[in-house]
Amino acid sequence: MELHHSRERSSTATAQCWGTCSQRLSLGMMTSGSSVSDFYNWPDESFEEMDSTLAVQQYIQQNIRSDCSNIEKIMEPPEGQDEGVWKYEHLRQFCLELNGLAVKLQSECHPDTCTQMTATEQWIFLCAAHKTPKECPAIDYTRHTLDGAACLLNSNKYFPSRVSIKESSVAKLGSVCRRIYRIFSHAYFHHRQIFDSYENETFLCHRFTRFVVKYNLMSKDNLIVPILEDEGQNTSAGESEA
Repeated sequence: MELHHSRERSSTATAQCWGTCSQRLSLGMMTSGSSVSDFYNWPDESFEEMDSTLAVQQYIQQNIRSDCSNIEKIMEPPEGQDEGVWKYEHLRQFCLELNGLAVKLQSECHPDTCTQMTATEQWIFLCAAHKTPKECPAIDYTRHTLDGAACLLNSNKYFPSRVSIKESSVAKLGSVCRRIYRIFSHAYFHHRQIFDSYENETFLCHRFTRFVVKYNLMSKDNLIVPILEDEGQNTSAGESEA
């Protein structure tokens, strides 16, 4: 399964379907003439029953499909699961679902209105997709960041296996987390209605925030969307580069 971002995604379901379709195919359960309701309604399996190299991805997606608001269950790895692979597969899933938010943002986040990737007045983000990090319109920053994450997470050099990952490659996940989080923060502070609508459907920012805190992938000072405050934890503001 490849992670690719496109300017022409027609709906949130398109982006989310990449993951669920790959799961469906890996299970060998898609049959000709299946209705939409049947396509997304197959019995859950235990992790032990998932015997493909995509088992971790399949397990994560199964738990999201079952109840995307049950973040504790989604974040809980199977017994004995390699932590590096667990973090890697979750980050792949976040990028898949963030494409859905990017699609929504395209309706009002235009280069002539959102000329910089900003959050609050204190936060202006530089785009790392260029030889020298520089300012980009917010929607271009979003596309560049998701494209960059896709290239890294699909790199045979750094991630040749889905069952074992070198620690040096796992160390690269933190920088990806910091960059894609800025998509959440821009949406929250500048496109709140879109953010709230998507968050109510997916709990994606809540899940991502719990994920990076649990595995110390981001400083709490950089988590400026007030998810932690709502849950009784403290954050503070600051500035950031690429």
